[in-house]
Amino acid sequence: MSDMKGWKDIPIGGVIDKPATAREYKTGEWRIQRPIINREKCTNCMQCWLYCPDMAIGGRLDGKKMKLGEVNLDYCKGCGVCAAVCPVNAIEMKPESEFI
Repeated sequence: MSDMKGWKDIPIGGVIDKPATAREYKTGEWRIQRPIINREKCTNCMQCWLYCPDMAIGGRLDGKKMKLGEVNLDYCKGCGVCAAVCPVNAIEMKPESEFI
């Protein structure tokens, strides 16, 4: 047990130590669930885009209307917030193991 490092010896994790480098830290590898969007059910309400804590859901301007883009799996952590806030249940969280 004496071989273990103390809390002062463990490096700090999750720190962005240089400005404007957050995009370099691709955190999608943590995901155990993946959001799958059913485009037929989707009403483009953009609630998933608004509430995504990682800004992993893209949106694009189509004329004067916003349209739902794709999920950027490099940054999506699979938290399921998008599926929880979808008013028409157009987003289903599926186990990442189905996509290996």
